[in-house]
Amino acid sequence: MTQPGEATTASVSSVCGALAHSLSALFTCSPQGDMVRIRTPFLYPDGDVIDLYCRETAGGGMTVTDLGETTRWLRMQTAASRRSQRQDALIHDTAMNHGVEFFRGALQARHRQGEDFAAIVTRVSQAALRVSDLWFTFRTRSVASAAQEVAEFLDERRIEYAAAERLPGRSGRSWVIDFHTRTRERSALVTVLATGSRGAAHSVAERTLAAWYDLSHMKVGPEPVTLISLFDDTVDVWSESDFKLVEDLSEVARWSDPEGFEGFLRTAA
Repeated sequence: MTQPGEATTASVSSVCGALAHSLSALFTCSPQGDMVRIRTPFLYPDGDVIDLYCRETAGGGMTVTDLGETTRWLRMQTAASRRSQRQDALIHDTAMNHGVEFFRGALQARHRQGEDFAAIVTRVSQAALRVSDLWFTFRTRSVASAAQEVAEFLDERRIEYAAAERLPGRSGRSWVIDFHTRTRERSALVTVLATGSRGAAHSVAERTLAAWYDLSHMKVGPEPVTLISLFDDTVDVWSESDFKLVEDLSEVARWSDPEGFEGFLRTAA
């Protein structure tokens, strides 16, 4: 009689057989030009399927690659046109931990004669999944790192700026403004509104309103300054009332629309 906690040879064989059959069915292959597309059971965070591709290399070898789709997907989740050095380091570390090469934006691994092809497909699949998970670090980043992303954007677009400038308001209180920018046509003060908490979002907007009210005298005179509220709307925490709260005193820009934000910085009023 089988004791509790013991498995018979027959039951182990049955479980392993069923598992092997089910798992193999989760991966499907189909021709794609001069390559074979491997549809995996893994998903990007937004639900898209992770596909890999197998192609022959010189000498009869094979390479399994994502053709750069993972980093392309990741790039679409942020307004920055380039990855930061920290993001690149995380991608390289993830690839190395899974025994995968990160080359020209693609995750890939060679299949050599005698090696287990399924193990290589699994390694590349896991690397793609882990790299795509970096998206969650973008969504939950701190206000400081959101401001760093904006600074990188300003550097890319060659827009002069001073960061974390302290300015006195009419009330006598000083306000630290994220960016003071200057282009040929206009100067602007930019506050980055960023939070990972829906409950804190309205308070962030109210604080920005108070700053703009106290600094509104800078909008007039021979050298007027444009006030810009830049919402980090890549995180879904803002309500329409938050945008409306600051729109009477400032231009409202959204980080999901970097071209529109740049337009506020460059175009004369």
